[in-house]
Amino acid sequence: MSNSMWGGRFKSDTNALMQAINSSIDFDKNLYSQDIAQSIAHAKMLAHTKIISEQDKDDIIKGLNTIKQEIEQGQFKFSSALEDIHMNIEARLAELIGEAAGRLHTARSRNDQVATDFKLYTRDAIDMLVGQIKALQSALILRAEQEVQTIMPGFTHLQSAQPVSFAHHLLAYVEMLSRDYHRLLDARKRLNQCPLGCAALAGTSFPIDRYMVAEELGFTEPNANSLDGVADRDFILETLSAASICAMHLSRFAEELVIWSSAQFNFIELSDSFSTGSSIMPQKRNPDAAELVRAKIGRIMGAYTSIMMVMKGLPLTYSKDMQEDKELSFDALNNLSLSLEAMTGMVSDLSVNKEAMKQAAGAKFSTATDLADWLVREANVPFRDAHHITGKIVSLAESKELTLEQLELKDMQEIDKRINQSIFEVLSVENSVKSRTSYGGTAPKNISREISGWKRILKIS
Repeated sequence: MSNSMWGGRFKSDTNALMQAINSSIDFDKNLYSQDIAQSIAHAKMLAHTKIISEQDKDDIIKGLNTIKQEIEQGQFKFSSALEDIHMNIEARLAELIGEAAGRLHTARSRNDQVATDFKLYTRDAIDMLVGQIKALQSALILRAEQEVQTIMPGFTHLQSAQPVSFAHHLLAYVEMLSRDYHRLLDARKRLNQCPLGCAALAGTSFPIDRYMVAEELGFTEPNANSLDGVADRDFILETLSAASICAMHLSRFAEELVIWSSAQFNFIELSDSFSTGSSIMPQKRNPDAAELVRAKIGRIMGAYTSIMMVMKGLPLTYSKDMQEDKELSFDALNNLSLSLEAMTGMVSDLSVNKEAMKQAAGAKFSTATDLADWLVREANVPFRDAHHITGKIVSLAESKELTLEQLELKDMQEIDKRINQSIFEVLSVENSVKSRTSYGGTAPKNISREISGWKRILKIS
């Protein structure tokens, strides 16, 4: 049968296949809380502007609160025949309070209704995500505080490059997450205009107070253009763009956790809580939580790309294509939330093999740059010449199967007579790390200062 909410001009029933492709209740029921909140705000405004009576408003609000309770207690029966969350709630409201329910939809459309619901949902998701980002930052900072003196290899091209503090490495992700945090908050600022009252697309002839509704729902102001109000999905695209970058950062860190926990590296061990075993190899300890976090970027970036493709060809204002925005967004934002929680757990209880890290930090002549810098600083050698001299010394050490520290002074002096005993002061990984005192460098005193600063920002005691 045709839908009683809109079927007045239709003479025949909707095809079952049309009903299946048109229904969105299976996923947009996630918007129930936001839909009820904006309906309550709308009812209050309609009564305030004398469009409906105070009694109708009271009955509507009472009925909506009953429906919210039914949904949260699992007693509400969702119907695909009613298509979406808006009409499911309105139909139930009519059952509860009768004729007054039909007055709730005065001066609004499902177009501005869904845009409002979706903005409220996205805003709530951002608020949750930024809290989870701060929790992960806090876990990284507390871990870094324990690892200031822990030395590990810094990498370029995944090749051992220069020694760094493990704490310095962790703080790099704190910086990345800070940008993610602010990107999401920036998106929140721009989405915080209320579409309700734009109606189908052109506004309404009723004397509504859009500022009252916006304030009631925590928006800064109403949308200034009714066409843009119902057509805009920039807010979810911008949020998913920021979410994709955040997920990419988590994926990079997850990749490192996978590598570091391998037998070949043996830098860390993830706890039992975030590892799994093999069904056939009893010795295996698999970093599955990190691997799954690494994979989530595909779903999150995929949602962003898919919705961009949905929107790119749509003329103003609303088209049914836009129904495809929510299921993907719900999945993406839920998966980012899950990834942040999982990463926070992994960071909080992983074990660090400090000796393995330090041993790897000294491999592959990682203090060669320190040798070159010494030649520049102490022997007044131009850096390009110092680079060439150091390369020869590295080649000599490699041929003797020695580290730079293990070479004898006379061997180095055969390559350049300006080298003296003090060269050995810069060739240890500890002294290399301590020497990187430039702003942003890996010297422990820099790191301690950064940790203190972040603890103040995040209010970590």
